[in-house]
Amino acid sequence: MIVVGLTGSIGMGKSTTAAMFAEHGIPVYDADAEVRALYAPGGAAVAPIEAAFPGVTREGGIDRQLLGDRVLGKPEALAKLNGIVWPMMGAARAAFFERAQAAQAPFVVLDIPLLLETGGERNVDVVAVVSAPADLQRRRVLERPGMTAAKLEAIMTAQMPDADKRARADFVIDTSAGMDQARRQVADLVKALRARAEAAH
Repeated sequence: MIVVGLTGSIGMGKSTTAAMFAEHGIPVYDADAEVRALYAPGGAAVAPIEAAFPGVTREGGIDRQLLGDRVLGKPEALAKLNGIVWPMMGAARAAFFERAQAAQAPFVVLDIPLLLETGGERNVDVVAVVSAPADLQRRRVLERPGMTAAKLEAIMTAQMPDADKRARADFVIDTSAGMDQARRQVADLVKALRARAEAAH
C-alpha cells in the first residue's frame, strides 16, 4: 500500500484537495480533523492541555483561539503542546492504516499540514504539495473570520516556505487556476498512483 503525504501551507487549498482524493474512494487521514476531535468536549487531549496551559478550556473543550495565542511564535510552548497531542494522533493513525489495509486500498492519503516541517516525509512514499501564488494565498487567508495580518505572519513563520515545499515534492497540485483544474490534477495523480500500486504487486 502506497502512503501519500499531502501537505501545503495555510490558504493553499489543501483540505479541499484532500476531499478530491476522497471523492475517488481513496482513504484520507485528516490530521486537522483528528486534532479537532481531541480538542472537543470529552476529547482525550482536553485535560492534559488544560493542565499544561491553564485557562484555554471553554465549555468543556479546548478553545483553539486561546491556545493559539499561547503557543504561536513560542517554540518551547509549541513543543510542549506537540508532546501531548502527537502521541494521541499516532494511535488514531494506526487505526486508520488497519482499516485501509482491511479494505485493500491501493494507496492512502495522509493530510498533514506540517508534514515537511516535522520530518514526516520519512514515513511516506510520496509527497504531494498543494500550492498557489503568495498573493492568492494571502488573500484567501485574510478572508477567514478572525484572521489578521499579524496572525498570518506568525503562522507563516512556523511553516516552511512554499518554494521549499515545492522543491521537496514528488507532485505539486496547483490550485491557482480554480478547483476544476485542481480536480483534474488530482484525477491524473490518482490514476498514476493506482498504476504504480498495481505494478508493485
